[in-house]
Amino acid sequence: MIYFDHSATTPADKKVLKAMEPYWRENFGNPSSIHAFGQRAVLGVDRARVQAAEFFGCEREEIFFTSGATEANNLALRGIIKVLKNEIAHPHIITSKIEHDAIIEPCRDLESEGIEVTYLPVDKRGMVNPEDVKNAIKENTVLVSVMYVNSEVGIREPIREIGKIVEKINESRQNEWQRTGAAKKLPKPGAIYFHTDATQAVNFFDCHVKKLHVDLLSMSGHKIYGPKGVGLIYIKKGVKISPIQLGGHHERNIRSGTLNVTGIVGLGEALSLITEADKEKNNKKIAALRDRLVEGVMENIPDVVLNTDRENSTPAHAHLTLRGAEGESVLISLDFEGIAVSTGSACASNSLKSSEVLEAMGVSEEDSHYSIRFTLGKDNTAAEIDKVIKILPGIVEKLRKMNPVYGK
Repeated sequence: MIYFDHSATTPADKKVLKAMEPYWRENFGNPSSIHAFGQRAVLGVDRARVQAAEFFGCEREEIFFTSGATEANNLALRGIIKVLKNEIAHPHIITSKIEHDAIIEPCRDLESEGIEVTYLPVDKRGMVNPEDVKNAIKENTVLVSVMYVNSEVGIREPIREIGKIVEKINESRQNEWQRTGAAKKLPKPGAIYFHTDATQAVNFFDCHVKKLHVDLLSMSGHKIYGPKGVGLIYIKKGVKISPIQLGGHHERNIRSGTLNVTGIVGLGEALSLITEADKEKNNKKIAALRDRLVEGVMENIPDVVLNTDRENSTPAHAHLTLRGAEGESVLISLDFEGIAVSTGSACASNSLKSSEVLEAMGVSEEDSHYSIRFTLGKDNTAAEIDKVIKILPGIVEKLRKMNPVYGK
């Protein structure tokens, strides 16, 4: 079997599994317990928290473990609104049209509750214009949430630039208040918080939160060769946020629920394995394989469009429109050959509607249905790429012949 769906999930690294193993049986205690079993579990959690803090360049107290990025994203959105809706009339959120459903759906739900949301457009590459963020900010804006990397086409968003814009506006508002508002006893302006879903970025790009100028950051373990069912959120000290899940006092009253110790240990280990040297080596290797794939497909199959901007994406992504060959049919045909790919985000893989990401990029609904996504990992090989290049042309040719519309 050949696996080209690493944006959906990754295989756990052997070193991650080794680190987790003792916490299934020997160190199985509840970390909330004060006896020795519980304290051994706490040590594992504490170590993972330090590993995460070192990776993201923050304080350990700013790391909060969750069940994954979906929960972390919901906490970022709902947790901030829960606090600020009592302080600001009609709070306003800014996000983009190409966010993961774990951002889009909570935003739509918040809209039904009276929260104002602006969905920013993207260009044909899928990139948000930082100036659009600046122009969308209003007096009642409380949160900007833009993903670091889009899971479908792999585009890297200008997070650092957006963060600096938000930071500058916050500073300007504070300075203006100190000059005139304080003397008039006007309310001190609240901060606009900046959140990024970095789930697809952690393997490839710099995620030091101070360099990115972010106040909150979400991610999941299973995208970085760690376990499923665990993730985290970085919350900068001073951010006003309220828990959305009640039932205990875990994670300093921010996230109730008995900690997934084994998963947390695995997450910490997975983060510790992403060293700068290994990241550079893996990025170079994966990019070469991705380019080999793209060039091989486009040389051997006519009427193909590459939707991934290779200059501004992860090295792993290759999102292709194979006109005339329905994406789901290509996926199934490749699966019969032992090759796993995707048509887009795994969380939306059971939906037959066209991709909202591609629609936002200006891709037609028809071309959207003809699209396929390859996402490579650190263990893929040139031989695997060559097998795809050999097999895919025949699959596409067969499907195009069956298409009553294509070519007419």
